[in-house]
Amino acid sequence: MELAGKKIIIPVEEMFNTHEFWYPYYRLKEAGCEVVVMGSGRSQTYTGKPGTEVRVDLDADQVSAADYDGIVIPGGYAPDLMRRNPKMVQLVRDFYEDGKVVAAICHAGWMLASAKILKGKTVTSFFAIKDDLVHAGAEWVDQDVVVDGNLITSRMPDDLPAFLPAIIKALKEAG
Repeated sequence: MELAGKKIIIPVEEMFNTHEFWYPYYRLKEAGCEVVVMGSGRSQTYTGKPGTEVRVDLDADQVSAADYDGIVIPGGYAPDLMRRNPKMVQLVRDFYEDGKVVAAICHAGWMLASAKILKGKTVTSFFAIKDDLVHAGAEWVDQDVVVDGNLITSRMPDDLPAFLPAIIKALKEAG
């Protein structure tokens, strides 16, 4: 299995995009990666849109970036709730500053902006948050996947077939 021994965090909050959660969850598991679902601490179960529930393994205050190889942030409206939790935002910054994989799709760019890691970076996202990312210092481009250092971004669920290979490649290259 190409990612045996790798550990990834996928954070969730209410109204996460179910496709952007489940596709990475199962694809990374299929590649041999240990996938840990992290919540904000408000609940043990979170409901995505359009209604799928997921149970968390850990809360944000139980997680250290040092114990994982990266973080994959699903979109939906959950990132707007996630970024209100200082510990979740700090974890994104920690992963980024440690040179670990930080992957964000769709509205998950909000977490990157709140973590203050976008200055001088080239990224993509769902078009509706383009201005937020540009105001945070990023150069925004309209592409299915953008890799800038350890930062990997995509626009929407249709881009998942490009997003996951980029994540897997980055995790493999990280050693």
